[in-house]
Amino acid sequence: MTSLKRTERSRALILDAAEIAFRELGFEGATVHVIAERAGLTRKTVYNLFGSKEDIALSLIARAEARDTDYRDRMAEGQHAVTLLEAVLIDSAHWCMANPAVARLALVPVQRPSLEPPSDRPSFQGLVRDILALGQAQGLIRKDEGPEFMALIVLGVYGQAMLNGLQAGVVPEADIRKIVRLVVEGIGGVTA
Repeated sequence: MTSLKRTERSRALILDAAEIAFRELGFEGATVHVIAERAGLTRKTVYNLFGSKEDIALSLIARAEARDTDYRDRMAEGQHAVTLLEAVLIDSAHWCMANPAVARLALVPVQRPSLEPPSDRPSFQGLVRDILALGQAQGLIRKDEGPEFMALIVLGVYGQAMLNGLQAGVVPEADIRKIVRLVVEGIGGVTA
């Protein structure tokens, strides 16, 4: 039992050190050696717990995605789904701007085995899907398409906006709200 706690502690040290190293040095500049040194561990320990620097980055993304408890609580309270979707995307934009090297990996994955969110852990795509399903139940989101497909549309538009924002160095909250409004309302002409 003690070794499990030490392993968990070592993993947390590595992830914390990697998050800072990626932020300061970028993904390319942050080597496993630098991450290990900043974590106060050996490279061997890092490689025992993570197969590669890419695995560390993916674990950072998964750790960020797992912090969805507050949003899920707000969903359970029946909060207005569109307002909640705005909050989730704005909070995500703040995380992306604070962690640009890792955010780029999250936004443009080299390999995506499935369009479905991972079933073995929380996912950002799954959270957005569930908020859209809530919006459908609230009568705020159209029901002629499933929430899985609609989440892909929302996240496709959001992801492209974030990639542009990362290049520009800023994504105003007003732009995120505008993206949500346009996606929810649709971009077709309004007929009288």
